[in-house]
Amino acid sequence: MTIAPKRAKTRTSQPRQSDTHLVAECLKGKESAWVALVDRYKNLIFSLPIRFGFSEEDSADIFQVVCMDLLAELPRLRDPEALAGWLIQVTRNKCLHRKQSGRRHNVQEIGDLDPPDPSGEPENLVSQIQQAGILRQALAELPSQCRELVKMLFFESPPRPYEEVAKELHLARGSIGFMRRSCLDKLKKRLESRGY
Repeated sequence: MTIAPKRAKTRTSQPRQSDTHLVAECLKGKESAWVALVDRYKNLIFSLPIRFGFSEEDSADIFQVVCMDLLAELPRLRDPEALAGWLIQVTRNKCLHRKQSGRRHNVQEIGDLDPPDPSGEPENLVSQIQQAGILRQALAELPSQCRELVKMLFFESPPRPYEEVAKELHLARGSIGFMRRSCLDKLKKRLESRGY
């Protein structure tokens, strides 16, 4: 079994910065804080228009509008820690507005235009975002080779074949199954320690 030499860690795992901290840094003009804030919530914002049945292109347009609203409203946010709920509400409003605009321009069946039942959706989406954040943190703490292996096998679509993973990580093909199990065990322990 051939194993590549361990690479030195290039970045240390830092604790997750609160939304309050990121908003304060954004207001000071720190571009890195804005990038981190958008990165944290991009999946949440983008997923709502998709759930409303918009195309990826329309969803991207709505995403851009919501990000512009967020930038404009940052100084007036009363509770930055409630940002996820605020983003859900703003994004839903944009989706509903766009659906209503479409009604005026297109003659369609009413049933085609009604959004999915949103009851209970904000709490569910906030929970999903929090779980995704916990998963990202746990992944970031894995050794680099494990992190790459997990990403290639579970986060790429379609997942890469073992031969390709072995070649990229400089491992014997036969060792991928064992390493996969070992890396998943490490990930599971990190997730359990966070109550995931």
